[in-house]
Amino acid sequence: MEQIDLKQELVEQAKVSPIQKEEVKLTANMTIPDMVKAMMPEIKKALPSVITPERFTRIALSALNNTPQLQQCTPMSFLAALMNAAQLGVEPNTPLGQAYLIPYKNKGNLECQFQLGYKGLIDLAYRNGQMQTIQAQAVYENDFFEYEYGLEPKLIHRPAFSDRGELVYFYGVWRATTGGYGFSVMSKIDMDSYARTYSKAFDSGYSPWKTSYEEMAKKTVIKQALKYAPIKTDFQRALSSDETIKKQISDDMFSVQNEAIEYAA
Repeated sequence: MEQIDLKQELVEQAKVSPIQKEEVKLTANMTIPDMVKAMMPEIKKALPSVITPERFTRIALSALNNTPQLQQCTPMSFLAALMNAAQLGVEPNTPLGQAYLIPYKNKGNLECQFQLGYKGLIDLAYRNGQMQTIQAQAVYENDFFEYEYGLEPKLIHRPAFSDRGELVYFYGVWRATTGGYGFSVMSKIDMDSYARTYSKAFDSGYSPWKTSYEEMAKKTVIKQALKYAPIKTDFQRALSSDETIKKQISDDMFSVQNEAIEYAA
């Protein structure tokens, strides 16, 4: 792996990042856990009231301990992914499944990619204020399942009581407070093809596609369904942070440009 000049990275970060303020001092001899602790003031400002900075910092340190490769990521990519999670108010790498920090080899360097989880997407969508119901389901071969698109769309799913068989479809549905609704259906084959094409960390051993396949598939089909939903700009911006790598830290992480991501060799 190419060696990272941490000192130079911190110098360059100080030039471009508005978060490098007097109360946050990052130095070249700090480990990533040290940097996380040093950033407590900024984490505190970013988090919603329902998550304490102490809890969020413990979650971040636990992620580093449970996934040692995260400590080998470029520091700024990890801190940027962490701040993404903080500003969205989602907990990364916990059993809640709201978000994930994933080590990913990009352009020869190990970097940290931020990914929303299924439950994180649901939480953010409900914060939108216009959603009455959002859900996704998996369909198995012995379930009764029927759907139609068009001017009179129809979706009926009756799960089998037992021996449901192999997984064959996923669908996501939404209903707005105004009464509008929509849904999207993807076959298991289409889902696998989509994941390999658009989730660049799909083949990573740390990818939630490996550990939480059904939840990631549900997230994907809900994202497809929500393309036709009345959603606010804030939610659109939150979606734009999904599956991204960033190398700058800002008071507004949405304004930070996403890095170009290459497939691992």
